[in-house]
Amino acid sequence: MLNFKLGIAALFLQRGCVITANSAWVEKMKVSIVIPCYNEKNTIEKIVEAVRNAPIQSREIIVVDDCSQDGTQALLKERLFHVVDRIIYQPVNRGKGAALRTGFAAATGDIILVQDADLEYSPEDYPVLLEPLMSDKADAVFGSRFMGGRPHRVFFFWHMVGNRFLTLLSNMCTNLNLTDIEAGYKAFKASLIKSVRIEEDRFGVEPEIIAKIARRGCRIYEVGISYSGRTYAEGKKVGWKDGMRAIQAIFKYNLIRR
Repeated sequence: MLNFKLGIAALFLQRGCVITANSAWVEKMKVSIVIPCYNEKNTIEKIVEAVRNAPIQSREIIVVDDCSQDGTQALLKERLFHVVDRIIYQPVNRGKGAALRTGFAAATGDIILVQDADLEYSPEDYPVLLEPLMSDKADAVFGSRFMGGRPHRVFFFWHMVGNRFLTLLSNMCTNLNLTDIEAGYKAFKASLIKSVRIEEDRFGVEPEIIAKIARRGCRIYEVGISYSGRTYAEGKKVGWKDGMRAIQAIFKYNLIRR
């Protein structure tokens, strides 16, 4: 907990901020970390360990297994059930959006943070991601792989082009200036995200959440995060069909549903 406080303090000082009585409020805040998981037997133990070692004391870890078929469930039941706060097993595979919907409903913290079950995003970035929420400057914080000086693995040019296109299209509809709408790292005040009715079952959930939050006029921040992307051989699941669904979701939740 001390390291986390020092990290928050350092971030405040770097930005010329003064820590006030809000510090006591920060100490009492509980962070719910929701980990959607599907066929991640090679990484689930490592990511849970990394989350447990993250500089947060008041936290709960919720793993939502989306009907994995590769042995992930066996690991959860045999080796991880006692080191996380809750494991929820989806009866059928429905997708990331459905897993997040389940995890958000089960969360009991003041802040809800999304942590993918692979190793692409590092829990070491939690202080950066949480600072705008902890200081009550933001209602939602999105991580970006395309801003700041954080290290990231370099490959997949056309994925980057597609992501930039989706981000531009989303920004044109929301009038926001985000740089990376498809980044898997995001955190919210629990009261906000619990009030959002998530309809998308798969990766269309990313632009859906942004559209619905933007329409409410919420305070949105974006922070640079590190990124260690993986190849399809290493287990990457997002494909061109998900990109097409993201386009549909952008139009659906920004234009059709207005």
